[in-house]
Amino acid sequence: MNSIIDRIKQNRLWDFAGGVHPKQFKSLSNKHEIAEVGLPETLYIPLKQHIGVEGKLNVGVGDKVLKGQALTHSTNPFAVPIHASTSGEIVAIDEHVSAHPSGKPETTVILKPDGLEKWCDLSPLSDYQTLPKATVVEHLCNAGISGMGGAGFPTHIKVGSEKPIHYLVINGIECEPYITSDDRLMREHAWQVRQGIDVLMHLLQPEFAIIAIEDNKPEAIQAMQVACQDADNYLVTSVPTKYPAGGEKQLIEVLTGQQIPKDKHPIDVGIVMQNVGTCFAIADAVFAGKPLIQRVVTLTGKALKAPQNVWGLIGTPISHLLEVAQYQAKKQKAPRVIIGGPMMGFTAASTKVPIVKISNCLLVPANKELPLPQDEMPCIRCGACADACPAGLLPQQLYWHAKSGELEKAQAFNLADCIECGACAFVCPSNIPLVHYYRTAKADIKIAQEEKEKSDRSKARFNARQERLEREKQEREEKRLQSAKAREQAKAAREARNQTQEVDNASQEASPQSAPVENKSDKVAAAIARAKAKKAAKNAQDDAPATNSSEKTDDNRAKESAGKSTPEPTTGQSKDERVAAAIARAKAKKAAQNAQDDAPATNSSEKTDDNRANESAGKSTPEPTTGQSKDERVAAAIARAKARKLEKEQAAKEDANKLTAETASVKEKPAPKTEVTASQETPVKDASTPKVTQKPSANETEEERQKRVAAAVAKAKARKAERDKAKAQQEHQNNSSNSGEH
Repeated sequence: MNSIIDRIKQNRLWDFAGGVHPKQFKSLSNKHEIAEVGLPETLYIPLKQHIGVEGKLNVGVGDKVLKGQALTHSTNPFAVPIHASTSGEIVAIDEHVSAHPSGKPETTVILKPDGLEKWCDLSPLSDYQTLPKATVVEHLCNAGISGMGGAGFPTHIKVGSEKPIHYLVINGIECEPYITSDDRLMREHAWQVRQGIDVLMHLLQPEFAIIAIEDNKPEAIQAMQVACQDADNYLVTSVPTKYPAGGEKQLIEVLTGQQIPKDKHPIDVGIVMQNVGTCFAIADAVFAGKPLIQRVVTLTGKALKAPQNVWGLIGTPISHLLEVAQYQAKKQKAPRVIIGGPMMGFTAASTKVPIVKISNCLLVPANKELPLPQDEMPCIRCGACADACPAGLLPQQLYWHAKSGELEKAQAFNLADCIECGACAFVCPSNIPLVHYYRTAKADIKIAQEEKEKSDRSKARFNARQERLEREKQEREEKRLQSAKAREQAKAAREARNQTQEVDNASQEASPQSAPVENKSDKVAAAIARAKAKKAAKNAQDDAPATNSSEKTDDNRAKESAGKSTPEPTTGQSKDERVAAAIARAKAKKAAQNAQDDAPATNSSEKTDDNRANESAGKSTPEPTTGQSKDERVAAAIARAKARKLEKEQAAKEDANKLTAETASVKEKPAPKTEVTASQETPVKDASTPKVTQKPSANETEEERQKRVAAAVAKAKARKAERDKAKAQQEHQNNSSNSGEH
């Protein structure tokens, strides 16, 4: 690096291969200061004026805009906004002829000035050194600044790089003949160019800034040296006049001796290059807050009466500038305006073509000054084009392949490295417009690449869609399998529960006594039945006769013992007669007691004669009893009938108790049952009475079973009440007999 800086300071530079030395004709326009021009009637501002994509519109037809107002906004890193060059009204947004060799129409904002020149609010960054780098870079992007040397590369992309930078090269070569816009800019605005360089040095942090100017511009060199004299790392150097020394790769080779590899860019070797016009626009945006809405345009050529450099507003039609330079149509056989210089410029398709950010010159040559291209002749294979090519290519081979449409072969000969400088066409003796063929081939290659990219994107979308559909199909199949598996598991679980329930039911049926009562209603019904039974027993005890024996007459006791409801009157009986009646009753009671005592131990087939006599007492014709009166015999028969009735009721009660116990054991744990002993009930018990045990039917419902149990319990309660009442009457009779005997 030190050797490079030493050679630059000593002005011992390198050289590049090829190149030509055309006549300059710069003195036509560099004698006067940059002039201001009036407003045109209409401004045509294209949406895209740089390498990249166009922005999105912020305005619509009929909108009023201010000078410097953004008409588009950036939606892409390679999109640079455009601004209104003056205040006025948007009258149309339509297709308009472009500043391109093809003249192809492109989207354009058509602005009608109102003549007020009213600015929008400006936001300068005078303290840019204290702000983050990203803020300054974004400010430059919003100002719409792009390279003004010819390519139009977005400036914020270059200065936003994080790669280490060794040299910042400021291109002030302006090697194209006739063009003097950069020359006049450096002469008149050297300090503002220096301010732009300061901003770039702050953003890129290079070690040195090299300002390169061709040696045919001594005034510009002196002005820049004065502007940069206080900065030791700012080097102003003159470069020998040679076309195309202003090419990016050619200038880097001249200054550093390095050749940029084929697939690399200058930034890859630590070098960034900016044009002096770009530096001026950067200073205007940072220190004044103004967006890029104008540039210096050289108006030159012998067909103009007043060639000069002017401040041309972006969007100004060529026709307006020709009026300013006093176009002389009689010096041209046909109107002819070249946008750019004679080497790389192109003929404008119309005088309505607008000035854009990369328009640095309008050349209007006279008939003899720059003759029209002559008829193309066959190539004589002289090789002069190869000698003049600064990129080291083979223009002849590129010509053959480009002309025949063999684009792949043209690419194999590095067509992309052609800088379209026009040196090959300048030296061609056959007048072959070589650059025209190269441009056409490049355009065809670009179209083919775009079509291929479009096809690849479509194919990628199709493949992605197919993959998505297949993935969704697999997901649906997996979900279906999972659902089927879940259903099978649920079915198996239900079957297992059913089998378990069947086993439990079978075990409960096999051992009903131990089966737990699972139904709450069954438990409640059983408890209610037990409570009713207890209450009925208590009521039967409470209904026992409370009449004292002393309160009854002998006749009433005799009547009650005979089973009569109405006691016979004792009026008119003597005492002896009453005593005899009482004795008869006592004997009858004793006979009944004997019959009861003998009943449990006697079978129906083994009855004694006395028992048979007692049973025959219930017949219509009683057996004669010797020594007994008629009343005594009647009383004895009544006693025997009552004894048989009590035996039947006792048997029915036992059957009901057994039925109740069997039914309750099916529904709940067996409830404790109250056993009625012989002493509590009647002492008369017939062992021959068959036991009645009713088993519930298998098809009987729970409701029917409960009804049947309730009926049996009610019957048992009624029978018990009757037995208790009969027992009480019997005891009463015994007491009466005992009292009569005494």
